Amino acid sequence: MFLCTGNSARSIIAESVLRKVGGGKFNAYSAGSQPKGEVNPLAIETLTGHHYPIEDLRSKSWEEFAGDAPEMDFIFTVCDNAAGEACPVWPGQPVTAHWGVEDPVAVEGTDAEKRVAFATTLRYMKLRIAAFAALPVESLERMSLTSKLHEIGGMEGSTSTSPDIA
Repeated sequence: MFLCTGNSARSIIAESVLRKVGGGKFNAYSAGSQPKGEVNPLAIETLTGHHYPIEDLRSKSWEEFAGDAPEMDFIFTVCDNAAGEACPVWPGQPVTAHWGVEDPVAVEGTDAEKRVAFATTLRYMKLRIAAFAALPVESLERMSLTSKLHEIGGMEGSTSTSPDIA
């Protein structure tokens, strides 16, 4: 599960990338604490242009995943605001990490500059998710896995040095 406040760009991009890069090894979801209600059109354009799946992508609240929902093994916050919020209690005690990157939606400027921001976000998420998907998650102990996920979160483009999330 990828969490962000608005669930309109970064978490959506991460969900799509994991669907493709994860090769069926993982189920990918995204949600927001205060969802915008729609996916940013530049996120869809960027994903489509780089051949990532866009089917079923939608901006949704993390409340959809409370109660009768799939049990999560991993929770990643991808924006600093979501990392600082009190998250719901996730059944099953998932491993958590913060993978913050700059918000491409916040970029002001020309359409070309905005497209570059979305492409950069995609690149950073792709790097993190490829590293994550390559981990032997079944054979790593929880502490080692948590440490590896925090290292991945500190890769190029990180917005935060804090590895802790709620």
